Amino acid sequence: MRPEILFPLYAPVSTLKGVGPRVAPLVEKLAGSIVRDVLFTLPTSVIRRTATTVDRAIDGQVQTFTVSLDAHQPPSRLGQPWKIRAWDETGFLTLTWFKGHGPHLERQHPVGARRVVSGKVERFGSEIQVAHPEYLLPEDRASDIPAFEPVYPATAGLPSRSFRRFALEALSRAPDLGEWLDSAWQAREALPSWRVAFAAAHGPEGEADVHPLAPHRRRLAYDELLAHQLALAQRKASRRAQPAPSIGPSPLAADAERALPFKLTGAQIRALSEVRGDLASGQRMSRLLQGDVGSGKTVVAMLAIADAAGAGLQSALMAPTEILARQHFETIAPILEQLSLSVILLTGRDKGAARASKLSGLASGVHAVAIGTHALFQDDVVFKALGLSIIDEQHRFGVNERRRLQDKGPAGDGGGVHLLAMSATPIPRTLELTVFGDLDVSRIDEKPPGRTPVATRAVPMPRLPEIIARLKAAAASGAQAFWICPLVSESEKIDLRAAEDRAADLRQIIGSSVGLVHGQMPAAEKDAVMADFVDGKVSVLVATTVVEVGVNVPNASIMVIEQAERFGLAQLHQLRGRVGRGARPSSCVLLYDLPLSETAQQRLDILRRSDDGFEIAEKDLELRGGGDPLGLKQSGFPAYRLADPVAHRDLIAVAADDARLILARDPELISPRGQAVQTLQALFDWKPTSPQHDAG
Repeated sequence: MRPEILFPLYAPVSTLKGVGPRVAPLVEKLAGSIVRDVLFTLPTSVIRRTATTVDRAIDGQVQTFTVSLDAHQPPSRLGQPWKIRAWDETGFLTLTWFKGHGPHLERQHPVGARRVVSGKVERFGSEIQVAHPEYLLPEDRASDIPAFEPVYPATAGLPSRSFRRFALEALSRAPDLGEWLDSAWQAREALPSWRVAFAAAHGPEGEADVHPLAPHRRRLAYDELLAHQLALAQRKASRRAQPAPSIGPSPLAADAERALPFKLTGAQIRALSEVRGDLASGQRMSRLLQGDVGSGKTVVAMLAIADAAGAGLQSALMAPTEILARQHFETIAPILEQLSLSVILLTGRDKGAARASKLSGLASGVHAVAIGTHALFQDDVVFKALGLSIIDEQHRFGVNERRRLQDKGPAGDGGGVHLLAMSATPIPRTLELTVFGDLDVSRIDEKPPGRTPVATRAVPMPRLPEIIARLKAAAASGAQAFWICPLVSESEKIDLRAAEDRAADLRQIIGSSVGLVHGQMPAAEKDAVMADFVDGKVSVLVATTVVEVGVNVPNASIMVIEQAERFGLAQLHQLRGRVGRGARPSSCVLLYDLPLSETAQQRLDILRRSDDGFEIAEKDLELRGGGDPLGLKQSGFPAYRLADPVAHRDLIAVAADDARLILARDPELISPRGQAVQTLQALFDWKPTSPQHDAG
């Protein structure tokens, strides 16, 4: 039950004064459907309105003048503005309005009246102008114009100033709530109370007050992080309480390990040991295996599959694309089939009798392992005894998709199936808790021996002909290369045209062995081109970022990334990981357009210096370039309203520790602080079972 004290914040936005049927959809689009959402929408910046005189007007700045109105100048023809000439003791100021403003201005602001006007100054030769003044008030109402005006997000039909009125009314409805922060920590950090923090956030008195590190902003960020970490900790505890089959290390796994053509790295041994500890515990495993591109996650998963098979249980491995599923199958099946374990590949291509035969074998238990795509969780796929589900690139699947695979277990509710998620997108340690706080995390942070270091260099686009000439010579000697085309725009069609043009250019110079893959191709066509590349029939593969995840072509030794400055660091590192998998010396060429911004320069420098995905992810976080350089949106990152995961990253670990401590001392949350914490959880709706953030 939601605490009654929060009822005013859970009222519809239509209950706010001025939010009628026309405005309500705009407020909902911008903030959300309830008063709390308006309260949680904070100003993004502050306009400083400096009072001055006309002779001191500064072009491009927002300034405030006290003037006398001298003359109205109606437009002489359609499309021209209505102007008011005004003056103070130091000079003349022109106020202009376009689009139908007119006679009412004469009535409201007659010649000779004294007015206070505020807006952005523009100079046109000797004329000083303010177009569409934001304030034009009688002199005795000058105090209505704020010296510092918060700027809120806006949308068509709902300007910032209108939204500010709603935000202030939402603030007036915000109650004083019991304190859920640890009092000693709150005093040490000098954090205000919850209600005072919101008042300061909505009433900034300068740029410093909208900065994420302002005390009131840190307070509100911490509240949101704590609510989230509490939900994750409760979810983790409830998962650990779910029984699952106890699976010990199996002789089959020992045989599979002996069949490998290499020794496991120390990081793989450590990760396998952590997985086995979970499998043997009798509680349901929920573990994430994080590892850089090519670090050997699939081998660890295969040995866990062999352990499950040794216990008489089936395993399912689900990958987001057919290419990746097939690659896992080709890695795992030969070794497990030597141990008399039947492994099948199940994708959307399987039809008719062939599909029916595979499904029959899973239902009867003949097949020990199913590797596939979304096809694995279709309703007609039934396992005899599913004990382990492995999800690769887990953030590429929706929560319901992941759960539907879990629900294939004997209990039918996912309770008895161990979960191992895998990701090749390194998340910085400082952010790991926010994305994976309800999972146990293993890291494979060592490269297998024999991986060729990739020589990385940055080259400006004017040297493109030289790079193509070298590529032609390399292809003639039997080398293979990827050529990645940039994201030209938001339009896939324009991006596709750029890729097609580049492929045509390269074919003219290199010959017909240039192939092309892109996201709009049918899966079968894409797979056929990839197969030709793997077989060596294609020497240069031009591609959009469709090849980023899961393509293994050991003979490919050259990666060219065009307009590399457009890509995030983590994405560049993923692309580079496609080469250096065979015996040939490998290289990655980062082609960039001039001039480079300082941030882009630093990103390319980091990539040249380091091939450690986790270090690169941390550096990416520090630089925090434009857009979403970490790919957080694609990594299942929570949609925070008040916390900035980069600016407030020091608070994440504190919130996680605090959440664990609160639940250890008061698991039922019945103490005075526990009751305040329940209010906090209701305020943010971070429920232990909140589906949009469930990783399993």
